[in-house]
Amino acid sequence: MNPTRRLWWILGILFVVSFAALGFIGTEIYRQMPPVPAEVVSESGEILYTRDQIEQGRQVWQTMGGQQVGSVWGHGAYLAPDWSADWLHREALALLDRWAEESHRQSFDSLDGPAQAALQNRLETEMRANRYDAVQDRLVVSDDRAAAMALAHAHYKALFSDGESHAVLREQFAIANDAIPSEVHRDLLPAFFFWAAWAATTERPGSDITYTSNWPHEPLVGNSPTTGTAMWSIASIILLLAGIGALTWYYVATHDAGHLSQPPKDDPLLGLDPTPSQRAVAKYFYTAVALFMAQILLGAITAHYAVEGHEFYGFNLSEILPYAVTRTWHTQLGIFWIATAWLATGLYLAPAISGVEPRWQRLGVNVLFGALLVVVVGSMTGEWFAVQQRLGLDASFWIGHQGWEYVDLGRVWQIGLFAGLLIWLALMGRALWPALRKPSEHRALITILFLSTIAIGLFYGAGLTWGKHTHLSIVTYWRWWVVHLWVEGFFEVFATAAVALLFTRLGLVRARLATDAVLFATIVFLFGGILGTLHHLYFAGTPTSVIAVGAVFSALEVVPLVLIGFEAYENYRLRKAAPWVARYKWPILFFVAVAFWNLVGAGLLGFLINPPISLYYVQGLNTTAAHGHSALFGVYGLLGIGLMLFCLRGMTRDRAWNDRLLKQTFWLLNAGLFAMVFFSLLPAGIYQAYWSVSEGLWLARSPEVIHSAWMRAMVWLRVPGDIVFAAGGVTLALFILRLWWGSRRMTRRSTVLIEERASAG
Repeated sequence: MNPTRRLWWILGILFVVSFAALGFIGTEIYRQMPPVPAEVVSESGEILYTRDQIEQGRQVWQTMGGQQVGSVWGHGAYLAPDWSADWLHREALALLDRWAEESHRQSFDSLDGPAQAALQNRLETEMRANRYDAVQDRLVVSDDRAAAMALAHAHYKALFSDGESHAVLREQFAIANDAIPSEVHRDLLPAFFFWAAWAATTERPGSDITYTSNWPHEPLVGNSPTTGTAMWSIASIILLLAGIGALTWYYVATHDAGHLSQPPKDDPLLGLDPTPSQRAVAKYFYTAVALFMAQILLGAITAHYAVEGHEFYGFNLSEILPYAVTRTWHTQLGIFWIATAWLATGLYLAPAISGVEPRWQRLGVNVLFGALLVVVVGSMTGEWFAVQQRLGLDASFWIGHQGWEYVDLGRVWQIGLFAGLLIWLALMGRALWPALRKPSEHRALITILFLSTIAIGLFYGAGLTWGKHTHLSIVTYWRWWVVHLWVEGFFEVFATAAVALLFTRLGLVRARLATDAVLFATIVFLFGGILGTLHHLYFAGTPTSVIAVGAVFSALEVVPLVLIGFEAYENYRLRKAAPWVARYKWPILFFVAVAFWNLVGAGLLGFLINPPISLYYVQGLNTTAAHGHSALFGVYGLLGIGLMLFCLRGMTRDRAWNDRLLKQTFWLLNAGLFAMVFFSLLPAGIYQAYWSVSEGLWLARSPEVIHSAWMRAMVWLRVPGDIVFAAGGVTLALFILRLWWGSRRMTRRSTVLIEERASAG
């Protein structure tokens, strides 16, 4: 069988089998997810919570920002507590103090060691016992526990009000005063926190493991890593080493050192006249840079909230732009501007690849641009109104804030974005179709690009699968289809194919070898990447099989990144292939930087938190932020900038191009990101990890740690890196502004010359 055809078969089988397995595991998650009881009652018969209250309490949490205000089961923001771990610890202490007063007339902390141990054993038995009756759909708790729950309930009800008793705590958590003005809503919110903590403490029927696999670490109730968590972590490390060895052997055995073709004497793209639709794409890139600048500004404000929880250098900003809003916009704009750059790259490349400008293509590009602007502005406006509690619970779901990190936008805006992606898919398909029908050495590469385009257009639909009251475990499952598979998976395949097509079009790489390389890279990445999605779900109320599968395949995700240095070296070689390649020096160097951050951010920092035993302790800490920043911007952001520069190079005259500004942009962005990650986020995360391992997650996320001298120092140490990074954003914006202004001036001169010649004639 032809080697290329064999790779296609392997990719097809892998795709079908992996998604079948992922779908099957999804049904197991649904079957074994923690129950939401119709009633939570005390032994004396008092109804404490109902299912409606628990579900509406979750809606209240989502309207105020959800995962942008603290986290639940480790998923969300890092400044406020993890509410499931925090409730668990508060309820446990309240119960211990109640028993200590009853039996010893002292507080629990005043007891001697044996007395504390006896009460702690009693606590473990009390809280881990599963007293949910599936037949009656009822959860019964002891009267003592009901009293402890009432204390925790009162704490959270006061925290989200404007009462003076919790004012200091609100500022430390960067929660605005009177964040939930409605007393009815404040009374509903703790019901959801209780349920999330109950699932994290209660053992599954017939098991000694809780619904969240004993997460979070909490010695008071006996929550510690399971045997499976430790064993599958060891297995993942062994598989990682084996995979690295196997891939290295394969690479050395099959790598063709001469895959770089003899470049043409002149730039094949020089002198090509952009089509009307390609010219229309330029505004996408200008908009992407504007959104990037807005993201940088919002990131600076969000980071500053760790120092002043309500103010920005003395100005009470939380009343206008609370932390929940700035963090929501910061994370969402990161997705928006990167996706805009990548979608625009596709729209630019499609007519260049096929050599055909379909009828009405320019109109379609302009309509899509307008639709994307409506989604961006509309979703951000809705999120502000939701966090400010100007919308009802149901309205917030539809047009406000859904509360799920990276997919925060209201359902109406989600549908609008999905419709926009389908429009993009149609525009790409009609432009690529002539090239797909015509036999050529590039057709296989074009097919890969088109298939990834279909996946990008359709897989965002996973974000439409949940409703207002869908179970938290199921929402988490589908949310990571969007964040992991859509953003980190198919966009990466698209980018790999796009870069390969660019290099083959320039005559720098042979088409057949580029096709095989892209197919092989796609197989290796998706082999670990599809089922590796499950490493995000270890402790999300999922069965223990998720830990086994997620640990194995997420380890294999890291394997191809080990050889990323070879990709960087070969990309670097390309810029010296011929004198004219110097025109593309900085786009190529941005691809080199992507390779570096792929290894460091996605590889090293990713595997730091991927093994179950590691994630058990560091989920929801700044170690995740270190990985997130270095992977999201270092890989996808820099890749978006590199692709953008390649496209702009093709529609720009040399006189308007400024390599000096690009050089400054390149080094400032990379140096700033490095400083931000390694001088601030990673040390902060390691410090938190120490407390999580030694005492429990509740302490690692508590004000005592978050606002400790060390953590404050880490926040201020982030400032130099942030300034350098922001300077890189400014130089990029100046480059784009100069490009736009220079292009306008040259267009005007050309128009004048044409008119003068016409008059002379």
